[in-house]
Amino acid sequence: MNPAMTFIWPEMLWALIAVPLIVLLYVWLLRRRKKTAIRYASLTLVKEAMGKSAAWRRHLPPALLLVAVSALLFAAARPTAVISLPSQQETIILAIDVSGSMRATDVLPDRITAAKEAAKAFVTELPRSVRIAVVQFAGTAAVVQAPTLSRDDVTAAIDRFQLQRGTATGSGIVLSLATIFPEAGIDLSQITGQRNMPPGPNDKPKADFTPVQPGSYGSAAIIMLTDGQRTTGPDPMEAAKMAADRGVRVYTVGVGTKDGETIGFEGWSMRVRLDEDTLKSIATLTRAEYFYAGTAADLKKVYQALSTRLVVEKKETEVSALFAALGALLVMLAAGLSVWWFGRVA
Repeated sequence: MNPAMTFIWPEMLWALIAVPLIVLLYVWLLRRRKKTAIRYASLTLVKEAMGKSAAWRRHLPPALLLVAVSALLFAAARPTAVISLPSQQETIILAIDVSGSMRATDVLPDRITAAKEAAKAFVTELPRSVRIAVVQFAGTAAVVQAPTLSRDDVTAAIDRFQLQRGTATGSGIVLSLATIFPEAGIDLSQITGQRNMPPGPNDKPKADFTPVQPGSYGSAAIIMLTDGQRTTGPDPMEAAKMAADRGVRVYTVGVGTKDGETIGFEGWSMRVRLDEDTLKSIATLTRAEYFYAGTAADLKKVYQALSTRLVVEKKETEVSALFAALGALLVMLAAGLSVWWFGRVA
């Protein structure tokens, strides 16, 4: 549990002032009872009859009851804390760059091979209840594997990657969103290179879209891996805004050296550099994280970290029930000890 704790109803904490007042009242009652006991002819005989252990036994039930009252008042303030809980995510979209720059060998044996191996290892570590889809993007984007529980199908889709020209990071995000929300009517005309078909007579009308809080959609997430700057397609920041408005987190992974490398592909050459600023902005806007992988080993560690984050996530959760349960338990314990030792509750 995170030590930082907030309260939904902090005004209720003022009721804790009653705790020291109860202590003062208890001390006053003890002194009053002591004065009454002096009237006995022989106070020594009374103490011997009570026994040496009676003193702490007499004070333990009231002490437990006092702690119980404190816990219940604390619960009434409705405390919240950031705690780690099992993730509710059901679908993970792997959006992987297959542009020609992925043939660069600054990540051994080359970027695309390292990306494939790390992605396949990541797939095997996810819970079997999580569906996985694979989106590849270069000049255009395509869904090479629809969401599925079959790890073999996902692995086969990753193995079928073919390098192409262009880098459309925005297309990868938009098509991933369309895969998560197939009935949202997201325009894919400039994403896949194909025109959208006109609506048919049986098609449902497009529902009005209302933005939600970024990062609030817990049923799916996008992991986008790329090694270069956008050269075509929609603006990746506009695509990230679409994801943020739908509450979907986009975790970005930058692969390759930050200084870039000059590569040749199908008779042309170009220098490719990692656009870290954009990838960081995408992750920040969607309430996700950016990871840099300069080597194949780094890339594997990145996917291991992502696997942990997607299986267990931290959420701000109300924990008042825990304090209420503690208070109720202490009340029952105090009453039980009082009945056991003294034959009465009070």
